Amino acid sequence: MARDSDYVLELLTEYGMVTQEQIEEGWLAASESNGKLDIIDALEQLGYVDSEQLLMMLAGQYGMEVIDLKNYLIPEGVIEALHPDIVNQYGVIPVMKHDDSITVATADPSDVESIDSLRYLLGCDVDVVAASEESIKKVIEKHYALNSESVEHFIDELSEEEELMNQLNVGSNAGAIGDGNVASDDDSPIVKLVSLIITNAFKTGVSDIHLEPLEKRYRIRYRLDGVLFEVDAPPKYLQNNLTQRLKIMSKLDISEKRIPQDGRINLKIGDADIDLRVSTVPTTHGESIVMRILDKSSIQLDIPQLGFFSDDLELINHIIGLPDGIFLVTGPTGSGKTTSLYAFLNAINTPNRKIITVEDPVEYQLSGINQVQADNSIGMTFAMALRAMLRQAPNIIMVGEIRDLSTAEIAINAALTGHLVFSTLHTNDAPGAITRLTDMGVKSFLIASGVRAVMAQRLLRRVCSKCKAPAAPTETEKRLLGLSDEYLENHEFYRGKGCSVCNGSGYKGRLGVYEIFMVTPDISELIFNDEPDLVVRERARANGMRNLRDDALRKAETGTTSLEEVVRLTVSEE
Repeated sequence: MARDSDYVLELLTEYGMVTQEQIEEGWLAASESNGKLDIIDALEQLGYVDSEQLLMMLAGQYGMEVIDLKNYLIPEGVIEALHPDIVNQYGVIPVMKHDDSITVATADPSDVESIDSLRYLLGCDVDVVAASEESIKKVIEKHYALNSESVEHFIDELSEEEELMNQLNVGSNAGAIGDGNVASDDDSPIVKLVSLIITNAFKTGVSDIHLEPLEKRYRIRYRLDGVLFEVDAPPKYLQNNLTQRLKIMSKLDISEKRIPQDGRINLKIGDADIDLRVSTVPTTHGESIVMRILDKSSIQLDIPQLGFFSDDLELINHIIGLPDGIFLVTGPTGSGKTTSLYAFLNAINTPNRKIITVEDPVEYQLSGINQVQADNSIGMTFAMALRAMLRQAPNIIMVGEIRDLSTAEIAINAALTGHLVFSTLHTNDAPGAITRLTDMGVKSFLIASGVRAVMAQRLLRRVCSKCKAPAAPTETEKRLLGLSDEYLENHEFYRGKGCSVCNGSGYKGRLGVYEIFMVTPDISELIFNDEPDLVVRERARANGMRNLRDDALRKAETGTTSLEEVVRLTVSEE
């Protein structure tokens, strides 16, 4: 963008916003910047001109409306109206689109020349509104490739590099693009491409990155709010370069392609410290890589923020306040079990308690808590670590997962000898944890005496607050969830229409749904007598236990999630 600095300076003088002395100081600062600052930038940097007041003045001078992009909802599909190259070249973003015109936001209303060029380039009417430079940059960072760089941009660089190698007749061992070697130079296109893939994923808020070699192409997918979607990917001939670059970053053996490997990448993106858990698995078309993003700054350690209703929150506070016993959290991988356990430990982490955990892996560092990394390759199993931990005189123990009889028995015995123990299991519901422990070989009397409660959980997608709208249940939803007409008359449900904030999905973020199973004296007696799972479950329901569907439906009633999500999550569970 080319700002008419002289005209803007004239206006600032006319409106009495700067003095002659300040202008002279501004010219000096601009000249010392070696062309990096113009006079207006210099005056802003010196604090003599307020950017917001400047924007308001220029917008008024050119008859433009000023919009606040923080609270402005860009309609679905509008972002795609301008190519990233145009956005980055002209410093504008599209905010509205009609059949024969487009409205763009600019941070510099005085740059008439750029707007005229944009009209010529697009071949349509271009209306202009004003917005702060900072807010425009944030929209560009969120919706467009970073720093004018995209996957396509790097592919072009790589193609040029490969063509140059061929022209120079460089041998296959010299690091040509297609030979599987990775350049060590941090400015190499492969290095920048890998950085872009990871950074874009983090800024989009995804939980996993999937890099998958298919027969004829290479596929990259992100998992956002539990759902996978495909993004731009480089051509298949680059898959070995990407794989080896990521294996180097993960400190894995790049020569070993026959067996799975697990590694970790630690990096900093902006102010955030990020851990990536990396898994490679050999497939018929190359090594598949999955990276799980662990953002240390994003973990939610405040129990009330986990999505419990007040009655369930009261139960949780009672359980974690017990002096002994075992509290199990169940659910599939990615259902938020670790986050819940960390929040529970954080709530009871006081100076008069010693807390030790054993995990595989340690996902987040918790201040004031002793965390032990299990490692089967050196014999440091959960059971071995647990035995050692008990000699450390802890008050509270957390075992990442109960995987075998030995670990289960040690954990329950610890619970019976004055320790409060937290752990996880993989079961579909909370009462199913009792059956799972029995199947492992744990004696019924130990389960009945040691287990205090079990919580099953899942994660539902949260309806996007920006495009949330009332939505009548479909016939399928009514049938699958058994919703009566009388029930529907008294409740209103919502879903997201799809917008730029939620990338058109209608959902933004996730929330937990829970099933809390309390081992009351009557339940304990049923377990002790080896009563069937169905009998235990029915008694728990009679005692007031709500299952996952009940909790999900309650959250749909409040408008935080949709019936579509309730069906997706719970119909297959029952």
